[in-house]
Amino acid sequence: MAPPPSLVFSVRRSKPELVAPAKPTPHEFKPLSDIDDQEGLRFQIPVIQFYKKVPSMHGRDPAKVIKDAVARALVFYYPFAGRLREEAGRKLVVECTGEGIVFIEADADVTLEQFGDALQPPFPGLEELIYDAPGSGGVLNSPLLLIQVTRLQCGGFIFGLRLNHTMSDAAGLVQFMSAVGEMARGASAPSIPPVWRRDLLNARDPPRVTRTHHEYDEVADTKGTIIPLDDMEHRSFFFGPTEFAALRRLLSPHLRTCSTFELLTACLWRCRTIALRPDPEEEVRVLCIVNARSRLQPPLPAGYYGNVFGFPVALSSAGKLCRNPLEYALDLVKGAKNSVDQEYMKSVADLMVSTGRRHFTVVRSYLVSDLTRAGFGDVDFGWGKAVYGGAAKGGVGAIPGVASFYIPFRNHKGEDGIVVPFCLPAAAMEIFVKELNSLLKEEHPLPSNKSSTFIISAL
Repeated sequence: MAPPPSLVFSVRRSKPELVAPAKPTPHEFKPLSDIDDQEGLRFQIPVIQFYKKVPSMHGRDPAKVIKDAVARALVFYYPFAGRLREEAGRKLVVECTGEGIVFIEADADVTLEQFGDALQPPFPGLEELIYDAPGSGGVLNSPLLLIQVTRLQCGGFIFGLRLNHTMSDAAGLVQFMSAVGEMARGASAPSIPPVWRRDLLNARDPPRVTRTHHEYDEVADTKGTIIPLDDMEHRSFFFGPTEFAALRRLLSPHLRTCSTFELLTACLWRCRTIALRPDPEEEVRVLCIVNARSRLQPPLPAGYYGNVFGFPVALSSAGKLCRNPLEYALDLVKGAKNSVDQEYMKSVADLMVSTGRRHFTVVRSYLVSDLTRAGFGDVDFGWGKAVYGGAAKGGVGAIPGVASFYIPFRNHKGEDGIVVPFCLPAAAMEIFVKELNSLLKEEHPLPSNKSSTFIISAL
């Protein structure tokens, strides 16, 4: 059951405050890596976690428990309590000022049950659950983290967080959130000590770009393809065993062992392109966010919490992508994903330094990020694992509507799968749904109306 589009509730917030480290921390300047400070990561990314009431925690206030734990965790993660400064060459440096992060305590007149069984983006009232406190939303000279704990009438609570993405990727953020959880449960120090060492992902001297990086091509938006977020429709789609089996049946036997990420990315990229109807001769691309931690030699130290991913790109003319079977897109996605290695990451860092830290290409682009193994749902502040944990919405970033996240999800039948929040203009969304239906038709007919069991929430 999805939350009714009409679900309306009010949130009473206390005044936003700054939570500083519980003990004095060094005042120093710590440069970000040349992967961290690229233009495409200079934005705030929202995360949301829903927690049930736990009888053993009766009488304990989640806002107070988490606020105290944050202060103690910041002793170890003190760069988060600082502010970003920009130096020559657009280099970002954290001034470790110890000022702290924004913390908001709130109460909502709603229960967890009222959000429905299928907790997934888009969430009603999101702006109230992760409040954009005045002065908190900048990239430079602003707080690097904002946390809001909203108590619910049922005894559960919602943990909302907004991160300046230049500081950490999903794995790094989960590491920090897990440290807060450990402190909340009584630990005196994080089980994984944080490691800064951003110099390990810096450009070479002199920089030498050794790979072709079409993900950073400068493409003019001649056809007005970047759509304002106001014109977007937001929906979430669930892909479980039935859907993946239907998609695999469309492939030649030798390709059926591809990963679910590769298969889903190929499917969504192709369907999205058909829905947007670009000029057949124009290039379209999908950028696959690939965690490079396991691909670096020597490996980064355990506890490194910076950004460690690439945006490898699959590129095609729109006409070829739309006319060819799914296998065509799949081959391109596999090739892109496999291109990320030590040399690729060094080459990206060199490109950033050489080009003024340019933004990845957004014109006729689609970007996907797999959060299924990030571990957001495992973060435990003393109330157990989250009922839902992960991205708060799709389409976030400097350019709206370009990105989708893959979020682990269990549906009402108890099937484990992936939920994907999606943003498209309303007319394109209808075509997208019909195109998905045509791929899945043998196994899982998908009506194009909003009451579909496949589209589980639409606002």
